[in-house]
Amino acid sequence: MRFTAAQIAMMINGKIEGDENASVASFGKIEDATEGQLAFLSNLKYEEFLYTTKASIVIVNNSLVLKEPTSATLLRVADAYSAFATLMLKYEEIVSQQLVGIQQPSYIAESSTVGSNVFVAAFAYIGENVTIGNGVKLFSGVVIGNNVTISNNTILHPGVKIYHDCIIGSNVIIHAGSVIGSDGFGFAPLPDGSYKKIPQIGNVIIEDDVEIGANCTIDRATMGSTIISKGVKLDNLVQIAHNVEIGNNTVMAAQVGVSGSTKVGKNVVIGGQAGLTGHINIADGTKINAKSGVSKSIKTQNTSVTGMPADNFMFMKRLEALYKNLPELEKRVRELEKRLGEGN
Repeated sequence: MRFTAAQIAMMINGKIEGDENASVASFGKIEDATEGQLAFLSNLKYEEFLYTTKASIVIVNNSLVLKEPTSATLLRVADAYSAFATLMLKYEEIVSQQLVGIQQPSYIAESSTVGSNVFVAAFAYIGENVTIGNGVKLFSGVVIGNNVTISNNTILHPGVKIYHDCIIGSNVIIHAGSVIGSDGFGFAPLPDGSYKKIPQIGNVIIEDDVEIGANCTIDRATMGSTIISKGVKLDNLVQIAHNVEIGNNTVMAAQVGVSGSTKVGKNVVIGGQAGLTGHINIADGTKINAKSGVSKSIKTQNTSVTGMPADNFMFMKRLEALYKNLPELEKRVRELEKRLGEGN
């Protein structure tokens, strides 16, 4: 598919500077894009490439003042990064809409219902009493357990597994290899030192507009539901334990782990490899630095924490500065001790 500068300008409310008939068929980075590709410039660190790029069209900010001529047609917008993201989403929607139909071999139980404009790839499995909404895309290797509900326009990439009784909202994207609804980690210790499994009879509820990265695991509740609320974004390799609740629009970077029954508020930002212990509450707007270990509840909204155990960000940074000075401080103390000893 090819799009002209005039067509793209209409999509992103852009002002054309150059040839309105310039056309593109793919995207490229500004530093190595080729003819027929669309690039963008939002970070001025890359401005030098604007004057050498082979891209046919480049999206730039309205505020950009050219230092040299450029061969590319420019589309000026208020925010180049946001406009480029919007354009990529529109392109992805167009491509996705072309995927319709049920490939074979695949299995759909007779008791299940499938909406319109659905794509089911070969080697997908849909169990008993499943409800699949309109516009859903299920790629190869997807397994949907019994009594699952998947709402409109959700995309499950290859190898995603949805266990029985889970509920997936609309416009959800789950990337390859993720597992939703596996058993929570529940074992009762016995007098002989062994462990008895506690049945996990709850489910997972994923609300609308959630995106889950590759190879994430979200455990079903022991009872009730593990809840991933509207707008949550999880990076790859995130572990969410049983009965956890994640508030609206919270984001987590790769390798975050959240222990059982912890409640994370709205608009929380959690850096990579951070760990949260179980049965605590994290207030709305909290920012947790990468590799932090959160062992107690954070009750004040919009707090920033870091460290292990995690504490107030600025306090921990002051401690870090003190740690760096400890060797010099030790040297000075030893010198003082030596002088005092000589004085005696």
